[in-house]
Amino acid sequence: MHVLWQVITTVLHGTWRTLTFIRQFILNIIFILLVFICAGVWLQNERVHTGGERHKGALIVNLQGTIVDKPAIDDHFLMKMYHQILGYHGDYVKETSLFQVVNSIRQAKDDPKITGMVLDLANFISANQSSLEYIGKALGEFRKSGKPIFAFGLNYSQTQYYLASFANKIYLSPYGSVNFRGCSFNSIYYKSFLQKLKVHSHIFRVGAYKSAVEPLLRDNMSPEAREANRLWVTELWNNYLNTLAENRRVQATQIFPSMKKIIEKLETLHGDSAQYAKENGLVDILSSSALVEKDLIDVFGWDATNKNYYGISIYDYPLKNTNNSSGNIAVITVNGALVDDQISSGGFSVDSTILDIRSARLDPAIKAIILRVNSPGGSVTASEIIRSELEAVRVSGKPIVVSMGGMAASGAYWISMPANYIIANRNTLTGSIGVFSTYNTIEDSLGMIGIHSDSVKSSNLSGISHTQALSEDMQKIIQLNINHSYQDFINLVASARHKTKDQIDKIAQGRVWTGFDAKKYDLVDALGDFDDALAKAVELGHIKKIQLKWYDHEPYFLDLLYNQASGSMNIALLQMVSHGFLPKSILNTIVDIKKQPGLELLMNDPQNIYALCFSCGDIL
Repeated sequence: MHVLWQVITTVLHGTWRTLTFIRQFILNIIFILLVFICAGVWLQNERVHTGGERHKGALIVNLQGTIVDKPAIDDHFLMKMYHQILGYHGDYVKETSLFQVVNSIRQAKDDPKITGMVLDLANFISANQSSLEYIGKALGEFRKSGKPIFAFGLNYSQTQYYLASFANKIYLSPYGSVNFRGCSFNSIYYKSFLQKLKVHSHIFRVGAYKSAVEPLLRDNMSPEAREANRLWVTELWNNYLNTLAENRRVQATQIFPSMKKIIEKLETLHGDSAQYAKENGLVDILSSSALVEKDLIDVFGWDATNKNYYGISIYDYPLKNTNNSSGNIAVITVNGALVDDQISSGGFSVDSTILDIRSARLDPAIKAIILRVNSPGGSVTASEIIRSELEAVRVSGKPIVVSMGGMAASGAYWISMPANYIIANRNTLTGSIGVFSTYNTIEDSLGMIGIHSDSVKSSNLSGISHTQALSEDMQKIIQLNINHSYQDFINLVASARHKTKDQIDKIAQGRVWTGFDAKKYDLVDALGDFDDALAKAVELGHIKKIQLKWYDHEPYFLDLLYNQASGSMNIALLQMVSHGFLPKSILNTIVDIKKQPGLELLMNDPQNIYALCFSCGDIL
């Protein structure tokens, strides 16, 4: 009886503890939600207070992190809550929408309360040249309106200085510098590393310039890849210098002289980089932060509440007419690597993109579609699924205009084929018409540690495994599949561009072209930006009143929590590594490898066939 009572008591006690835990858990969840709701109301009030009718003075363009077409988290309010409440207040890499930046600048140009602009670019990390040109266009419009632009920096990177060059007056710290380095493309090569691990890489490709698989085949660039990369890198750098020279009203050779002249000038200035920038016309005034602030107070007035000059951050500046529920021109963004059946690091999802295209096709209010493409390509399967859906739009009679961003290469060019009109920026990296496949086997790697694999097969095509050698028959079949996919690719391009297969094959072969060269070879219809794509959509859709409908997908709140947790973990690991667990050179190599676009695609495509450009990315 005593034992039975003990069992009953234990069960009751355990049940009570479980119920108590559940009750406390639910109450905690309710409490956390209430905290977020209260914080949200407070933040919204703060936003209205700072960004409503009371704003005046300068539009402070204090860009953070990277500029992208479609941020993974595209909501200023959620981002405020995310950083203020979840507790991480250090430096972070934030994605900012290119179109929000441009729209804010253009609205401020006509806003009587905004009397000028301050470019505070200290935390601005990167953007592709096409995006920089589009922002620069908006800055030029702002400056032409008669409102002054001021830029200040302790130092300027190449990317930061590009935007600063549009200012009426550029300030630089007396101990600062303008860090020009030129453009370059770097790739990591693994051939010797894989050989040491006894990993066998089976490579299948078509195209003399399809260099995406070279890191597995070589320890350096092939002559063909070096020739192609040198041409577009040089072209992008010349475009960059010419824009700066025009903005600063000097010669391009004065912006970036020969290395001999740079060294000679620095020697005469005893290595004073700030004075070098001043004497070469890169900046107007060398001044400390305090003196710059005093100048800005004289221009914009003293804000006693904030103890600074009057101004509003571009992130707090309220945009008008942001209703996205209706419109007659659909804007669908393809941003990041084309990954089959999952979300890529750039935020791309095949399923959501297909739903967006289908929704726009079936919506009677939509008269035209702008497909904004900023992708290095990826899975052939994903590319073809999207292309087929866009082809259905074309057949339905609704015009499609492709607006190419920084890159629209390989698979991203594949999906552009159904378009009625393709517009690329002169700096867009496009083309790369080619396909490849990789298959790595580790039978010898396992053999080194005494692990072996054996099997019984009904044919040489069955039982394919990474632990066993790839048969010659299977290798022949894979190469035949690759050849077929390449022929499909050039057939699609030839049909869409009204060329012969031979004409396309000569300019294909996996070669990367800039937008300027792509126009020369008729791979695109015109050079321009998103504004030009919009004008073409209006023309083709016979639209009188423009109403854009942006197809954007906001993340769920749990996604924010997950991103915070994973982001904090990455920061902690990087800090741990930086404190001596690995040499800095190795850490930098890891970072370079992670930057290489599309690595997450390997072994993702159902057929293991890829149309991907590894050369395409931000190079400034």
